[in-house]
Amino acid sequence: MTESFAQPARIESAQGHVHDHDPVARARRLGLSGGIAGGGMPNLFDYDRQGLRDLFAQLGEKPYRAEQVMKWMYHRRVTDFDAMTDIGKALRDKLSSEVRIVPPNTLLEKQAGDGTYKWLLGVDGKNAVESVFIPETSRGTLCVSTQVGCGLNCQFCSTTTQGFNRNLDAAEIIGQVWVAAKHLGNVPHHQRKLTNVVLMGMGEPLLNFGNVVTAMSVMRDDLGFGLANKRVTLSTSGLAPMIDKLASVSDVSLSVSLHAPNDELRTELVPLNKKYPIDTVLAACARYAARRPRTTVTFGYIMLKGVNDKPEHARQLVKLMRRLPAKVNLIPFNPFPGARFECSDETTIRAFQKILLDANVLTMVRRTRGDDIDAACGQLKGQVVDRTRRQAEFRRTLAKDVAHAA
Repeated sequence: MTESFAQPARIESAQGHVHDHDPVARARRLGLSGGIAGGGMPNLFDYDRQGLRDLFAQLGEKPYRAEQVMKWMYHRRVTDFDAMTDIGKALRDKLSSEVRIVPPNTLLEKQAGDGTYKWLLGVDGKNAVESVFIPETSRGTLCVSTQVGCGLNCQFCSTTTQGFNRNLDAAEIIGQVWVAAKHLGNVPHHQRKLTNVVLMGMGEPLLNFGNVVTAMSVMRDDLGFGLANKRVTLSTSGLAPMIDKLASVSDVSLSVSLHAPNDELRTELVPLNKKYPIDTVLAACARYAARRPRTTVTFGYIMLKGVNDKPEHARQLVKLMRRLPAKVNLIPFNPFPGARFECSDETTIRAFQKILLDANVLTMVRRTRGDDIDAACGQLKGQVVDRTRRQAEFRRTLAKDVAHAA
C-alpha cells in the first residue's frame, strides 16, 4: 500500500473518543501541554501519512516534508529530529519545539525457549500492555494489543481477568510494532524479520476503531512498515456492525474468535454472543468476504477439554463453515492461574480436525508458542489499573457505541 485511508474528520470510538485528522483538535484531545497552536505537542506516531501531511500543513510546511520524517521514523527508526540529516536545521528546530516522536516505554523483555519474544510496554504512568513476536522459518508474526485490558469477559482468556481501563491511542498501537522492529533490526522492503502483524493481543480491536484503522494504515503504508493487506490481521470477538464498518475502510485479513458451534455454548464462553449470535456474526463475515474474490475469513476455535471438543461439535462447526469462504484455526487452550478449563488432548484435537478436513473445511492446529513466558494465545495480561470503575463504564458505553456504528 502506498496510500493511507481516507477517513472522515471525526470517527467515534467505542469509548466516546474522537479520531481527528485535525492536528490541533487531536492534540487537545490527547491533553498534552505546549506546542502547536497552544493545543498540545502531538506525538507523530499518532498519525498515518495523510494525518502527518495535514499536521505539517498546519505548521506551514510542504507535505513532502511529512513523508521525509515518516521514512526516518519507520524505515530508520529514528526519533531524534537532529539526526534527520536531509531536513534543514530550521525545520528540525521547529519540529523539536512543536511535535514529538515517543514510542511506548519498554519495561520488560523476555525470550522463550522457542525464540518467541514478549515485551511489557508502558503506555502511561500506570498501565502497561504486552506484545509478542513469534519467529518462524518463513515469516515473523507480531501480536499487538489495542486496549489496556478487555471488557468482553471471555471465559478462557487471561486478559479479561484484569478488567478494562482504556483504549490505546494509535501511537501506542503502532508504537508496539516500532519497538519490535527496532529490537529485531527489521528494515521494511529490505531486511524483513517482521512480516505479519495480528491485532490479537489485549483488547477488542473493533471497540477502538479509529485508532486501530490509523495504526493499520501505517502498517500497510510503503513509508511505514510496508505490509501487504493480507499480512495484517484483525481479530474480533464478533461485533457484527463493526465488521461491516471495517469493510468500508479496510482490506485487511479478518479473524473471528468463534470457539463454539452453537449459540448456547458460545454465549457461555463468549458473553458477547448474547448480543450478536452466531448467525448475525456469520452474515457480517460473509459480507466482508464478498467484497473481493478469494477472500476467506479465519475462525479461531479454542479447544477446551469436555466442553467444545466432541465429534458433534465438529459436525455442527462444519455446517457453519459451509456458509462462507472460511478456514478454521484450532487453538490448544493455554492455562493461566485460576482458569477453570483444561486443554483437549492431542488425540481429541486431531480427531476434531479430521472431521472438518473430511468435510473439505480447511483446518489447521495452531502450535503453542511462548507458553514458558506466558506469551501464548489467551495468556497476555500486562498491567491494568483502576479496572473496577472503568469496567462499569465500558459496559455502559458498549451498546451505545456499537449501535452508533450500525
